Amino acid sequence: MRKNQSKKIVKFLIILTVMITVLITISTKVFADVGSYQRYSGSSSSSSKSSSSSSRSRSSSSSTGGSSSGTSTGGVFSIFPVIILFLIVYFILRKNGIIKGSAKNNILEETKESPEEIENKIKQVDPMFNKEKMESWAGDIFVKLQNAWTNRDWSIIRPFETNELFEQHNAQLQEYINNNKINVMERICIEKSILASFRQAGDKDILDINISSCMKDYIIDATTKKVLEGDKNTDRRNTYKLTFIRKTGVLTKEGEAKHSTTNCPNCGAPTQVTIAGKCDYCGSIITTGEHDWVLSGLTRIF
Repeated sequence: MRKNQSKKIVKFLIILTVMITVLITISTKVFADVGSYQRYSGSSSSSSKSSSSSSRSRSSSSSTGGSSSGTSTGGVFSIFPVIILFLIVYFILRKNGIIKGSAKNNILEETKESPEEIENKIKQVDPMFNKEKMESWAGDIFVKLQNAWTNRDWSIIRPFETNELFEQHNAQLQEYINNNKINVMERICIEKSILASFRQAGDKDILDINISSCMKDYIIDATTKKVLEGDKNTDRRNTYKLTFIRKTGVLTKEGEAKHSTTNCPNCGAPTQVTIAGKCDYCGSIITTGEHDWVLSGLTRIF
């Protein structure tokens, strides 16, 4: 009995070692997604594991993986190889009896809740929460991310992202600037924005919102404006998971039109946020979820 168990443990350690080696080989850098991040001939568009682009959207949880310019391909850390690798390892371990299936605990059999069920769950702790307003606001933030990415000015996104995600996106964007390239996202259309999940962990509320978008995504030379990668006439459709966090106990205020994108959630002053995430008027740090939802991860699902 002990001998068989020892063999299983040895198999598990071997598989785990292989998995870690492959993951290290796949990526040495993590960014969050922004933009469409399609693979072009020879490289990929950059633009979200956290993270991204929102348009983080390589990161993410955040969870979120992404791409950077120049040396990155398909998002420095593509989520698809990770998923495939995870499934292979999972089923090998399951076959060898190292992992036993359970409808209750098996993450591959996780039940899906409807947006209405998620809304009802949130309302149990936040009675004034409004699904439609939150979904609309998430779409607004997503568009702002893409526009800021194209304009190569990530400072305007500072009020809406956690410190970690902001630093990832800002560094990723700087690579484009250093390489004299612009990753253009234009004609951005939000086709669908829906609540995907809600949970509480520690002292945080965590809300995932899935956004289906259509946009043009290509890379140009910043000086000549010549298209270097991608096609400016091609529409790209993708779905992203945006992960928002806030401190547990923070509630939606009655009559709130939904988190203003132009005012400090603490003092109401026009939002001028320092690089440290502080309101320039009242000094309150507004990028930690202490006062409102902030984006902590952006991942392209497909």
